[in-house]
Amino acid sequence: MAKLLFLPLCLPTPNLSFKLKLKLKPQQFCVRCCDPNDEATNKRLSKQSSWETKDSEGRDYLYRLGKEADNMNIAVGQRAGIIDHLFVGHFLGKDSDIVFDYRQKVTRSFQYLQGDYYIAPLFMDKVACHIVKNYISHTLTAKVPLILGIWGGKGQGKTFQTELIFRAMGLEPVIMSAGELESENAGEPGRLIRERYRTASRVVQNQGKMSCLMINDIDAGLGRFGFTQMTVNNQIVVGTLMNLCDNPNRVSVGQDWRESDVTNRIPIIVTGNDLSTIYAPLIRDGRMDKFYWQPNREDILNIVQRMYEKDGISRDEVEKIVNTFPNQALDFYGALRSRTYDKSILKWIDDIGGAENFASNFLKRKKDKNLPVFIPPEQTTEALLESGYSLLKEQELIMETKLSKEYMKNIED
Repeated sequence: MAKLLFLPLCLPTPNLSFKLKLKLKPQQFCVRCCDPNDEATNKRLSKQSSWETKDSEGRDYLYRLGKEADNMNIAVGQRAGIIDHLFVGHFLGKDSDIVFDYRQKVTRSFQYLQGDYYIAPLFMDKVACHIVKNYISHTLTAKVPLILGIWGGKGQGKTFQTELIFRAMGLEPVIMSAGELESENAGEPGRLIRERYRTASRVVQNQGKMSCLMINDIDAGLGRFGFTQMTVNNQIVVGTLMNLCDNPNRVSVGQDWRESDVTNRIPIIVTGNDLSTIYAPLIRDGRMDKFYWQPNREDILNIVQRMYEKDGISRDEVEKIVNTFPNQALDFYGALRSRTYDKSILKWIDDIGGAENFASNFLKRKKDKNLPVFIPPEQTTEALLESGYSLLKEQELIMETKLSKEYMKNIED
């Protein structure tokens, strides 16, 4: 098919006998046909360029990349055979950059975890063993479950302990939450899981670092509680996870299959409070290895001691606090320490000018105006115990009052 080529054409100014002169620009454009086999028309960008390299079906790299993308106009932003620097970089936004999706930093590096924390040996053994088993599964003659389900009581440090292990092992995981397991678009959460899984695989392949996929509070997104509704996305997410367990090296995000598209096996770790609410075939032993985390007294004492170590609280004082508030989750002792800051923060607010003037003095202050120095409170056993009794009182008040019964008379016990 002939191509259209625009060439400049000079036209002579016509001699007009009437007074009105017609003014024409010295150059106008006309259209002529050109031979598609013309050497000038089919000039390559570079002899070493791979952009125009054709595959076995005669299609170049950009065509294949656009076909694999979910939206050719947004995610790719290029057309086959056309390379324009206007569509790359900051001129029209990074959404037009064909490699933008691969530049995004979606992994977690845990730089915020500064300090020395205690990792329970039993927890470390279970998580590390699961990760290593999946990385060397091709050398084992045994069936290795892809998913590790860590479950247990609320506030026992399941996620935090896992992140500490990731930092200790040098992993860069891809982390999801239960809120991402539902969407107004059918199929979107399942696709997101597959994309995150493939992203973790690219971390291993491109960066030479170990990675994994972690889903926090999975029972909150997939669990069945009472008469909660089962949605299409719930079914697709469960089916996606089951498919990953059964075939972890072939993961599609909707593009055409290629024989060379083999994904590295990536271990998956999920946390939850009650795995019995999840679809039973997903949590069967061949797909998911389960680990019940309930820290014993020694684990609690060691974790709390590391928590209060910078405050100068001794081991005996930590034991006194734990004995005073038994049967509490680990996050209780963290909230207890946070409550001790309340008086110091209120004093700091008064020093600024009070709560009425806080916004203007804090957010709209002049550059040369310094705020009063915040002095953190001195942590003592008495102050920690006082905060603990206050938290305990709030817990009991919530359980005893139950205002929902007052507002909804037909509610069952």
